[in-house]
Amino acid sequence: MAKQSWTVDLAHSSVEFLVKHMVVSKVRGNFEDFSAVIEADPEDLTDARIEFTVNTASVSTRSEDRDKHLRSADFFDCDNHPAMTFKATKIERKSPGEYHVTGDLTIRGVTKPETFIVTYEGQGKNPWGVLVAAFSARGTINRSDYGLTWNAALEAGGVLVGDQVQVSLDIQANPAS
Repeated sequence: MAKQSWTVDLAHSSVEFLVKHMVVSKVRGNFEDFSAVIEADPEDLTDARIEFTVNTASVSTRSEDRDKHLRSADFFDCDNHPAMTFKATKIERKSPGEYHVTGDLTIRGVTKPETFIVTYEGQGKNPWGVLVAAFSARGTINRSDYGLTWNAALEAGGVLVGDQVQVSLDIQANPAS
């Protein structure tokens, strides 16, 4: 298949994260508003153009108080940094359908290289006859690398919020019209 432009189908896609909470449990969250520029042959991503933009104010952890705190200057500082972005700079095929995608991740104005494992999940026609492609991406980032350093010490030891954040994306892409 030739390289073509794709758009993210938000109704069938997700950008999620998971972080340790109080040393023993985990909190999951997601971003509800995101977009991407994808120019690729979905069966061979090695020369793809991939750029993601996430609206930081769209964070949701199913706790409005926590979400307000995440939007504040303690974390995403949404008023001053309304978006986080990722732009792929290197794509390596590791096996059929699996890639290591390295790129520049920018959060709170700080840009660092990060690598995500991306899997081409396949493609098929939807009920309207449109060929769609699906991808997943997984990786772990260190939140303090991006200035997200707020924390609180726990009486029993440890801290309230872990530093390692697991990131996962599941993307259904439609051909751009």
